[in-house]
Amino acid sequence: MSQSLQWMGRAVVAAGVVLGVAAGMGSAVAAAPAQDVPASPTLQRWQAGGTVVLGVREAAPPMVYALGANEKFVGYHLELCERVVHAIAPRARLKYMVLTPQNTMPLIHNGTADFNCASMTNNLTRQKQVAFGLTTYVSEVRMAVRADSDITSFKQLQGRNVGAITGTTAVQILRKYASDHGLSFKTLMSKDQYESFLLLESGRVDAFVLDDNMLAGVIGQSRNPQGYKIVGEVIGAEPIAIQFSRHDPQIKKAVDAAILQMIRSGELHKLYDKWFMQPIPPRNVNLNLPMGEMLKRQLAAPDDTPLEQFVLPR
Repeated sequence: MSQSLQWMGRAVVAAGVVLGVAAGMGSAVAAAPAQDVPASPTLQRWQAGGTVVLGVREAAPPMVYALGANEKFVGYHLELCERVVHAIAPRARLKYMVLTPQNTMPLIHNGTADFNCASMTNNLTRQKQVAFGLTTYVSEVRMAVRADSDITSFKQLQGRNVGAITGTTAVQILRKYASDHGLSFKTLMSKDQYESFLLLESGRVDAFVLDDNMLAGVIGQSRNPQGYKIVGEVIGAEPIAIQFSRHDPQIKKAVDAAILQMIRSGELHKLYDKWFMQPIPPRNVNLNLPMGEMLKRQLAAPDDTPLEQFVLPR
């Protein structure tokens, strides 16, 4: 079945979801009468004013991050998550819980947190523990270089020093690209994006390879955001989506219906523009990261395709 037909099928299901979604999103989404499909106990609790626990990260700008000592969390994916919850349960109270890459899956799986609003790739392995909503971001593997660098393509990395983060899929993609194109360069590995960026700042590497949103975030937080740029063709891409319990299909239907309406109304595009193309706190730096072609394609035909079935356009 083609992705277009898959999407149409999901859209029909989503449009029939009730659970208070229509009230939260307006008349643009047609919904069946509320008595036709009873809400699940969890959705009923949320809609009655119960607490919804949102999983966040402290430092993953612009997707989700903390502002100052008051632990106010902001970001593109967090705000999207908040709007989805308020669409399906307008009276729900929100509580924030800091998660790590290591504990996210088990804490969503056992119900300690209701949603993970941070950036996480949708893949088949994770689908065994949690459910994913429709894709709301596509991370594209590119590279950061200094603003005065002549590097514009990965093919120019021959003989250069390149920074990367240990254990990331970007490293695997970079190595495969080098093998496929007969390139040879020295890779300096770091534990996180901040350590890798220090290598770029100090001139120890000529380029730093990672997902574009993470590159934009670390550049925006640097001492001189104008001194760096994101360049290079897209050598890999991963679908990003919010996660929640896989044990309640009514939640999946409600979440997808809310996201679908945000896409159709243009709300999601405006949200992207707010966090990627306008000045953001705390330093009011514009990340200047236009929406990638992969994400544009996803939003034109929304689906929840996992990484294993996600391919770059030829």
